[in-house]
Amino acid sequence: MATAQKNLSEFDPDQLPDANGLTIGVVVAQWNSEITHALAQGALETLKRCGVQDDHILQWDVPGSFELIYGCQKMMSTHQELDAIIAIGSVVEGETKHFDFVCSGVTQGIKDLNLLGIMPVIFCVLTDHNMEQARARSGGKHGNKGVEAAVAAIQMAILGSKK
Repeated sequence: MATAQKNLSEFDPDQLPDANGLTIGVVVAQWNSEITHALAQGALETLKRCGVQDDHILQWDVPGSFELIYGCQKMMSTHQELDAIIAIGSVVEGETKHFDFVCSGVTQGIKDLNLLGIMPVIFCVLTDHNMEQARARSGGKHGNKGVEAAVAAIQMAILGSKK
């Protein structure tokens, strides 16, 4: 397991570029809301801790992880002032192949949005075998993947601003 014995929330804000002045979008899937709300909280707290102002954060909710693609694309096209978008979702494996199709579709969709080159879209979609794994990565023993996504958003936003 790639995250065994690692806490995803550990970062040094002094090692990050100054995020003051950045505008970040956050699109949150409501399915598995216990997990996605915890991820969003971690991301939002990290953005603010790193200097992103409250009024420079735009948050939208969508029904599920598959809808993240459209939500991010719509946010990207209607809010061109954004420096990055974080897509937050949680897909937990069930008894059918639905898990595989949703995970693959969301991954490819977010990748496709990044290939447009308009702004970075950060993939913060947990794809876990069970709720225990999801909880471990959304504020549990492995930290909060939302924190990691916020750090990535800041880094990629700064990279994107270097023209």
